[in-house]
Amino acid sequence: MLGERIKKIRKQKKMTLEALAGKELTKGMLSLIENNKANPSMESLTYIAERLQVEVSDLLEVVSSEELRGVLETAEKLYNTPIEKGTDKHQQLIALIEPFAENLSQGYEAARLLEIYSYSLSHEKIQGWQEISERAAKMFDQMNISANRSSIAIFRAFNKFIVHDYSQSLEIFLDERKVIEANHAYIDPLTRLDLDYHEAVLYYAVGDSESATQIMESALDFSKEKKIFYRIDELYRLAAAHAMMSRNEEKKACYLEKLKLYGEFADNLSSLHFYKLINIMYLISEKHEYSKALNELDELLSHPETMEFYSPWYTLEKGKALYYLGRYDEALLHLNKVVLPDVHHPFDLSIFYVLDTFKALCYFELGNKKEAIVSIQTAANNFKPLPDTPFKAFSLRTYEKIV
Repeated sequence: MLGERIKKIRKQKKMTLEALAGKELTKGMLSLIENNKANPSMESLTYIAERLQVEVSDLLEVVSSEELRGVLETAEKLYNTPIEKGTDKHQQLIALIEPFAENLSQGYEAARLLEIYSYSLSHEKIQGWQEISERAAKMFDQMNISANRSSIAIFRAFNKFIVHDYSQSLEIFLDERKVIEANHAYIDPLTRLDLDYHEAVLYYAVGDSESATQIMESALDFSKEKKIFYRIDELYRLAAAHAMMSRNEEKKACYLEKLKLYGEFADNLSSLHFYKLINIMYLISEKHEYSKALNELDELLSHPETMEFYSPWYTLEKGKALYYLGRYDEALLHLNKVVLPDVHHPFDLSIFYVLDTFKALCYFELGNKKEAIVSIQTAANNFKPLPDTPFKAFSLRTYEKIV
């Protein structure tokens, strides 16, 4: 109610009734207004707002801009907390924003709160997040804020991506991008790179390498033209991974070298680990230098600075190197330690689905054909919906050998 809002803001400002009433209102009239027993004229309302140093709209709204800014500040801090440190953060965000959600109708704070609210509802698998997301999207369209609007588009598309419905994910993304480009006369360079990168990811996911490469190379050229390094490491990784999958050694070496230079320049550990990983995979699959690969892997797995994310990748490669060295029991020991990380792209899944192929090969060499068949059938089933890659081809050849 209006009176309650005036009283609340007055008390927050530590003002008495007399101080707020000033020369234009009486204490008695102000008391009636605060207790919702009298409605102020627009002139009186403007006077009260001036005395409280707020906008008239703040008094008329159910939630003031000042209050929303405080809620948003809390929400942003919580939303950006790593999930490991607060596993129930999405539940906390829902509890924080839900009391305001129905009345959020205009302004950046309202739109951003609805955006975060929709993400949290989706994470907790609560129905209705799409409608909340649409409200936020329309508000960002009206304010011509392309960055947040694009983030919503990417989120919507990648909800299908993480359940491996790549075609639907790409369709949603392309439709969303069309809407954004129609409604936003200007899209800032960082947002354009975000859109280009995710579009390339999705085209590769559905096996359309030609479209993906075209988008990716356009994004790289745009980055160089604008002298912007945003997303450059992910683009180099994507390009190197595609070159590896298509067996283009020249391009793979080119993009890996660029990624290494970027990693050293920016002190980006993730880029440097990816560079090391792909080179180790090359040592094993192409150069057959298994002992050298094993020595490098042992050093990386024992190094305290090795990122936790890369440990499963390195452990998988160690299992593969041990297999090729004929150390089948040791290979199985390490292959059984591998836990699939949170990856969803067919390139990443192909690398990890070959895990069961190598388990099958170890069991086969150890004379345990029953376990070998179980493992290779698991690999074949996992690879079935994925586009063709060298890993898929290798697994299918192994299936024919064992089954």
